[in-house]
Amino acid sequence: MQQPWWKQSIVYQIYPRSFMDSNGDGIGDLNGITSRLDYLQQLGIDVIWLSPVYQSPNADNGYDISDYEAIMREFGSMADFDRLLAAIHQRGMKLVMDLVVNHTSDEHAWFIESRSSRHHPRRDFYIWRDPVDGHEPNNWGSFFSGPAWKLDPGSGQYYLHLFAPKQPDLNWTNPQVRQAVFDMMTRWCDKGIDGFRMDVISLISKPEGLPDAPVLPGELYGTPGICANGPHVHDYLQEMRQAVLRHYDLMTVGECAGVTVGEARKYANADGSELNMVFQFEHMSLDCPEGFKWSLSPLPLVPLKENLSKWQLELDGKAWNSLYFCNHDQPRIINRLGDPSPQYRERSAKCIATCLHLMQGTPYIYQGEELGMTNFPWSSVEEFNDLESINAFNELTQKGGWDPAVIFPMIAHKSRDNARTPMQWDATPQAGFTTGTPWLPVNPNYPEINAAEQLQRPDSVYHYYQQLIRLRHDSELVKYGHYELLLAQDPDLFVYRRYLETKQLLCVCNVSRQTRQFDLPGAFKGGRVLIHNLPELAAERGQLEPYEAYVISRTGE
Repeated sequence: MQQPWWKQSIVYQIYPRSFMDSNGDGIGDLNGITSRLDYLQQLGIDVIWLSPVYQSPNADNGYDISDYEAIMREFGSMADFDRLLAAIHQRGMKLVMDLVVNHTSDEHAWFIESRSSRHHPRRDFYIWRDPVDGHEPNNWGSFFSGPAWKLDPGSGQYYLHLFAPKQPDLNWTNPQVRQAVFDMMTRWCDKGIDGFRMDVISLISKPEGLPDAPVLPGELYGTPGICANGPHVHDYLQEMRQAVLRHYDLMTVGECAGVTVGEARKYANADGSELNMVFQFEHMSLDCPEGFKWSLSPLPLVPLKENLSKWQLELDGKAWNSLYFCNHDQPRIINRLGDPSPQYRERSAKCIATCLHLMQGTPYIYQGEELGMTNFPWSSVEEFNDLESINAFNELTQKGGWDPAVIFPMIAHKSRDNARTPMQWDATPQAGFTTGTPWLPVNPNYPEINAAEQLQRPDSVYHYYQQLIRLRHDSELVKYGHYELLLAQDPDLFVYRRYLETKQLLCVCNVSRQTRQFDLPGAFKGGRVLIHNLPELAAERGQLEPYEAYVISRTGE
């Protein structure tokens, strides 16, 4: 059976502001991306996912859109976009755009009209409510701290914003909103893009009656997570499928906060009535005890194995997995699961990549991940750009009673800005990202960690990612094989088997600084090593070096 192209693809996420600056203003742009496409083609990826490039006041770095059909002036023009799209297609790659339709900017024409009068025809494009006993309509908090409601003095009503006050939520119960969104999507598809990554799409259907939400430990407001997987979200996505998606050969992935395996099977079901796949966050929340994001706890391997294995097993044949550890909202995975020290940084980067890329699903690489980029050594809250990090620091110190000296290292560890520092291209000033002053500081380790150095060194993280990508492209077993976890309770070793018909492979990863004993199962002794992150394989000796990883096929295959 012919499988769809998105099941056979590797996706590379670009955060445009931080990828490549072509004009020296310190901000990455579309022409900068175009200038680096050969680098991505050489890496071997199939799809570029572009974080938002639409017109925006940048209250949340482009996720607050004021015009869905114009390009942010800092990034260039629509002509620049058209050239980029053509250049991507000329290289045999595809382009997936970010679709942000849970909310707009408060500077979008729809909201300007909506707030102009209680009686304006577009008033119902957003979620407005009267005060309750002189305060907010319910206890919901924003994902970015503070209440999720803002009073509009002109009309005396509150509007809902699950994120920043400048990001009012659209009212998806209004069929005119849905039609306006579908019309906009159709125009982008007609331009020739190849799909959508749908930002917080699981939040578009709010619970009936907007009831108060549970208050999590350490929080001041009810969790906005109450809006995840609301009563009509699947109706809306099925309507989107009929109105837009079915008419094009697209890749669609939904960012689904609060999604369970059961819900994922609805969003990304094999019958194709909604989306192709979802981003789930369970595995990225395992180092957030009791839901507290800013914990310094490391990602615990046993629960991580259990969680990833659950998604592998329970979606197999029913839906499709997205495979990721890094994106623009997550700190660098080496600082959470690996070891950023010079001794083990590259080896642990390769080990973690092996764990992920040998599973069933579509792998996502976030810019710089293929180089083993690390968190930034932040020294003060004034260095942050990220609204979430700044707001959390202020709220936790001013209202939550935290000592700034205690909470700052925690926020620095988990800040989204860790992923957003400029791409490290070479060892020239500002890592070759810009000839000007970068909008966010370049990590000072760029002389050691950069693309130019790794491109010329055969054992680099970059070249290891090339091997992983080739392995997936060349192997039906890697793409479609079933999954079985071994050594589930081992605190250091992540070992699993993939099998398809008569073929089998074993993925073995020592995710620790310890040298560990591991006896290769008999069926794999003498097997063919498909990839390995060390010069020599000690498997036959029953030993694994720190952060050693290899993949071996069964004897005779």
